Amino acid sequence: MSKWTDGEREAPEPLEGNVVATTVAGTVVWLVLFLAQLPFYGWFDERGHTWWVWTCAAGTGLGVIGIWYVRKRDAAIRRAAAARPEA
Repeated sequence: MSKWTDGEREAPEPLEGNVVATTVAGTVVWLVLFLAQLPFYGWFDERGHTWWVWTCAAGTGLGVIGIWYVRKRDAAIRRAAAARPEA
């Protein structure tokens, strides 16, 4: 364990990417999974697996909140960059 905590390694820089597109894509995947499972709700209910359906619904709902959050964050980063004097 000491080889990971000896302090000789520096942490890598965080990866920056299109966070909004990534969040939208993940939310769409959850939504598609939810919609694909709806016709089989009875099958899931008979076997006690309705939590699969509701997990996808929760993923969709949290994804929508995430889309709102990352769009606001992206806009705030752009505003801060525009307000910063050019160096």
